[in-house]
Amino acid sequence: MASMRILQVMAGAEFGGAEAFFTRLVTGLGAQGLDQRVLIRPNAAREATLKKAGIEPVLLRFGGRFDLFTPMAIRNQLRDFRPNLVLTWMNRATIKMPKKKLADIDYTHVARLGGYYDLKYYQHCDHLIGNTQDIVDYLIKEGWPEERAHYLPNFVAADVCPPISRKELHVPDGAKMIMALGRLHENKAFDTLIQALSFLPNVYLCIAGEGPEHEALEAMALKEGVRPRIRFLGWREDVGALLAASDIFVCPSRHEPLGNVVIEAWAQSCPVVAASSQGPVQLIKDGKNGLLTPIDDPKAMADAINRVLEDADLAKKLGSAGRASYEADFTEASVIKRYLDFFQQVAG
Repeated sequence: MASMRILQVMAGAEFGGAEAFFTRLVTGLGAQGLDQRVLIRPNAAREATLKKAGIEPVLLRFGGRFDLFTPMAIRNQLRDFRPNLVLTWMNRATIKMPKKKLADIDYTHVARLGGYYDLKYYQHCDHLIGNTQDIVDYLIKEGWPEERAHYLPNFVAADVCPPISRKELHVPDGAKMIMALGRLHENKAFDTLIQALSFLPNVYLCIAGEGPEHEALEAMALKEGVRPRIRFLGWREDVGALLAASDIFVCPSRHEPLGNVVIEAWAQSCPVVAASSQGPVQLIKDGKNGLLTPIDDPKAMADAINRVLEDADLAKKLGSAGRASYEADFTEASVIKRYLDFFQQVAG
């Protein structure tokens, strides 16, 4: 792979699942000796992580429709690096790519989608990646050629982490603790989980994430009378340690294309309860490696959580089966190999 050159372009937000996976993938591919050039929007934490891995990112503005500098800078990067393949991440990065390939450079343009995006932004691409089979099925249904739509999953870190101290989270020793992760956005349905907590006396909830719904969720927690048992942790980098300390991981999302957080919980052998949104349904076999509940149903979610909390054998079974699912399909080694094989296939 040393002879292949890959240009990766990410214009994502400060936080997010796709952005976190982008950093993991770039780092993992670099460790395999792949020759990469990486273009990103300025982000101090992402830049520092990439530099620590020996990758010097190129910082571009990735502004709105009147940003003419970024497309020009991408053209210059294409001419200088002369990649075999360009991988753009989501809408904004893809939009900024030249609509017609530069005449003197022969490269394959691949875009990665982490959701059910409008394909008008991707018509000039050669291939599309969906990180779930359901997204790939959506692409084909929307008219994208089947032979140019590909499923490549995400991976999460394999390390089994020591649990963080409950004292550090201000959760009493011996108390039952459930964990939720993600951007505080209405799609993630943390409101449903907060309402579910009202049916779970003496259970503590930690939410690791930040976003526009923070104040509304705080207000709801006060209204429901559960605020003293909720810990809003902000955006965290020690997700593995948080999950290792938790009795259950809960994904209440009403819209969740992938459910990368489910995979992260599986990696730590943490039992999972999830609402039946798109991603979790693709991942979880109900009753085997997790429990599924109806979307927007606080009582059903509380009942499922309570079922796991009261049955130690079930909790152990779900945690072990989740870890087995992770090891079968979502380790770094297996996903990196799939990406490398894919690059060879479409650019070879």
